[in-house]
Amino acid sequence: MNARLRDSRRFVVKVGSALVTNEGAGLDREAIAHWAAQIAALRGAGKDVIMVSSGAIAEGMQRLGWRKRPQMMHDLQAAAAVGQMGLAQVYESCFREHGMRTAQVLLTHADLANRKRYLNARSTLRTLLALGVIPVINENDTVVTDEIRFGDNDTLAALVTNLIEADCLIILTDQQGLHTDDPRRDPTATLVREGRAGDPALEAQAGGAGSLIGRGGMLTKVLAAKRAARSGAHTVIASGRESDVLLRLAAGESIGTFLAAGTAPLAARKQWLADHVQVSGRLHLDAGAVRALEQDRKSLLPIGVKGVDGEFERGAVVGCLAPDGREIARGLVNYGSTESRRIIGRTSADIESVLGYMDEPELIHRDNLVLI
Repeated sequence: MNARLRDSRRFVVKVGSALVTNEGAGLDREAIAHWAAQIAALRGAGKDVIMVSSGAIAEGMQRLGWRKRPQMMHDLQAAAAVGQMGLAQVYESCFREHGMRTAQVLLTHADLANRKRYLNARSTLRTLLALGVIPVINENDTVVTDEIRFGDNDTLAALVTNLIEADCLIILTDQQGLHTDDPRRDPTATLVREGRAGDPALEAQAGGAGSLIGRGGMLTKVLAAKRAARSGAHTVIASGRESDVLLRLAAGESIGTFLAAGTAPLAARKQWLADHVQVSGRLHLDAGAVRALEQDRKSLLPIGVKGVDGEFERGAVVGCLAPDGREIARGLVNYGSTESRRIIGRTSADIESVLGYMDEPELIHRDNLVLI
């Protein structure tokens, strides 16, 4: 019995394309009706549930008569636009059979990278839950570009988990869970029953290949668990083909792979910083600056920065790189890229003489910085 699952009050449930489509041939209404019945039961038990559902592009491909997932962005966007209509219709009709209402929510990374839109999205989702409405979330593939796309719905589900401070992320797939190797290649591979989210050994074990219809593989699910753990959420990776899997998990039954969050939740502002999939630029730090950030929890001063990559404005989110190239932190920078290049390597006392003014003595204040 897993008490951490049993005691969870708010769940984000992600279902992949393989579970909501007939192997790419359009949506599987019977399968979606099965998810709706389980979620209705969870709501009746006082649990909050948000769904992150794939399937729009697969449904659009079926409606357009395409057998192979297109590669061109405009084709993917067209398929998503067509498929979203069907996806919303099926979810709405399946939940209506249980007297429940649904809301379609389409997100891009830009929605969560902008602080104001991030807070707006969180308020909307919380309001929907308070009204007893089931939000069904998908990436807004109709407008997405390579620069702002989440890349897969596993990442999107983790970001939503952080956004609404859910207790548990449940990622349902066509596999039993995480194995010591890809069971499709190695019949001796065994299921990993429990682990710690963010464990590098688990990332090494995770395979990368997904289906021809979906984008994600097991690695994206393990990385999603790592991201969800930033807000203190546990993650379960389990087979969506298990009978009543959501109800059994919520009751505390051990199914699939349970990845525990090993750290305390981040403060909401720092969580938002950590959730940025892309950054506007990068700062190259010396060893002293790395120690100041990691060990002493201090602000980043310009004297500890050796280089600046990218073009960005004041207030942008930038990554902080150690001398070996590892990203160790992200934060809101107090100076744009042009000004930053002029003051790096100098003391804070030199900023005014170099720029003619000084907004802040730090390049990134510790309150606006999160360690990765």
